[in-house]
Amino acid sequence: MRFETWNEEQLPNFSIDNDTKGALEVLHWAYSTYGDECIYACSFGVEGILLIDLISKVKPNAKIVFLETGLHFKETYECIDRVQAKYPLLQIEKKLPSLTLDEQADIHGAELWKREPNQCCQIRKIIPLQEALKNAPAWISGLRREQSSSRQKTNFLNLDNKFKSIKVCPLIHWTWKEVWRYVYYQNLPYNPLHDVGYPSIGCEVCTLPASNSSDSRSGRWSGTSKTECGLHD
Repeated sequence: MRFETWNEEQLPNFSIDNDTKGALEVLHWAYSTYGDECIYACSFGVEGILLIDLISKVKPNAKIVFLETGLHFKETYECIDRVQAKYPLLQIEKKLPSLTLDEQADIHGAELWKREPNQCCQIRKIIPLQEALKNAPAWISGLRREQSSSRQKTNFLNLDNKFKSIKVCPLIHWTWKEVWRYVYYQNLPYNPLHDVGYPSIGCEVCTLPASNSSDSRSGRWSGTSKTECGLHD
């Protein structure tokens, strides 16, 4: 199934009555359907670590894209290094935007993220992912329905009009506690910022500890109405 041939009536049914709530079944389908053309766009938060471990059981040499904005926490980069060491066959690409931070400042002014965060995300995240997914019929995301109100209707398979692709979301039925239980029991590496109040981790300049324990994204773009970088709008 491709973007151009999307038909909801022909979508496969996945059982959630198993240990991974359908995630492994979805991943097996995705990689058997799309093979090397399927790309996982990962931010290396705790959901990403869980998903990488599940992916490694299905496709050990899977392609993973990390949107390298140049503004991430050092802990995030260190986490990526630990993940690569644990799963040496993974093909992790750090996808850079076309503009360096200095070039962006010359064109748009310094600290664009403070004045126009949507434009900054467009330059440093959305356009790079569009480039990475240019020839990809499907991509994988770690979205969970529990994360926010805007994600509650996410399905295992979604028609992605922004990237003209099929967005595969294996973790939609997982809860925050279930994610952490798996990571702890499997002794997986994860970003230590999660231990000090950061349930959702993005760029350092736009991420604070969560201000609302019931909203995992309440620390993102604090003081603004922005809650998404635009990848999942």
